[in-house]
Amino acid sequence: MLNANYNKNACVPEHDKDVGIYVHIPFCLKKCNYCNFFSIIASPSLKNDFIKALLNEIKVSSLYHHCKFDTLYIGGGTPSVLPSYNIEQIVDSFNLHHSFCFNPEITLEINPGTVCLNQLKDYRKAGINRLNIGVQSFEENNLNFLGRIHCKKRAVDTIVNARKAGFINIGIDLIYALPGQTEKSWIIDLQTAVKFEPEHISCYMLTYEKGTKMTQEKNKGVFLPLSESKAGKLFEITTDFLEANGYIWYEISNYAKAESGSSGFNNFKDNKSVHNQKYWSNIPYLGFGPSAHSFVAPVRYWNISCVAKYIDKIYAGKMPVAGKEVLSKEQLIMEAVFLGLRKREGINIQLFNKRFDTSFNKKFKEKVTYLVEQGFILCNKNFCKLTRKGFLFHDSITVILTDEI
Repeated sequence: MLNANYNKNACVPEHDKDVGIYVHIPFCLKKCNYCNFFSIIASPSLKNDFIKALLNEIKVSSLYHHCKFDTLYIGGGTPSVLPSYNIEQIVDSFNLHHSFCFNPEITLEINPGTVCLNQLKDYRKAGINRLNIGVQSFEENNLNFLGRIHCKKRAVDTIVNARKAGFINIGIDLIYALPGQTEKSWIIDLQTAVKFEPEHISCYMLTYEKGTKMTQEKNKGVFLPLSESKAGKLFEITTDFLEANGYIWYEISNYAKAESGSSGFNNFKDNKSVHNQKYWSNIPYLGFGPSAHSFVAPVRYWNISCVAKYIDKIYAGKMPVAGKEVLSKEQLIMEAVFLGLRKREGINIQLFNKRFDTSFNKKFKEKVTYLVEQGFILCNKNFCKLTRKGFLFHDSITVILTDEI
């Protein structure tokens, strides 16, 4: 098992609060057609060995004991393929060996095809207080195309059972811009999701990742992807529909339910994903498990993407780190621009200037002027953010701004 010197070369956050934890559970019952995240279909014995190794990695990460963590996100893969007592072991281990802020956000990703009511109740008892449910679609044809293992009924039952189990913070994931998808069919998916009043909805535009079954079929001409113009229209419909139904758009793919009050809709930020905001705001996060990434500026490092090698490394008393990179100031600026423009509020210019000891408005003056004239961004002394039109071209705008850094 790992020894006391396990983390001697690790990068340690200077912050004593607001640090996040991500745990990667690398198991699935079946690989979805579009997914390029690291996962395998494993035997029960390998799962048991993995849990032992993971608990040891958590235990000996001693250099992180001074940190105050406010989020724990258990993702994958499909974490819900593990017995509920394994999830409880993971949460308990972090509580035992690390310090959390008051009322941390503890999220578990679940697949509707892998959970029942009793399992959901066990998650609540284990300390999970937020569920992220990978529905992806409520339409059977879409689920079959995506390669999901559940049907519409299982998705609906899972959401209903999550409420019965006592969860008051639920997120639903959906995917759109599928081949042949119409505006009408996408609105039906959105209507179905809103009917359950989840606290959070994520709507991801389908992307064709290298090495996936879906990309291979696309390249063979098995189907035609939806055109960019039609996909863009669905993006606009998504925001219009969800905001009309009380969901505030706060990041390209994410919407938080506004709580109705005497002064109208407010407090939507309470339903944002606290953990995911770290990825867009350069806040430190630490990763555990195979392929998990960590980021403590200016260093990013990642674990081995192989369960067997991950286990072997830990049993040999070594770090399961596959590699790391120290980002230059220029790379950090590029990431700050790319990630900042994903957010509704955009880039906070005062924070940007302080962090990089520079002037955003001077550094990007000519390009910003051009993009403002084209109607892609809004910019003043306080912020730089994309317009609704600009969000359709986020990647291209980022390239324009950063190509000469």
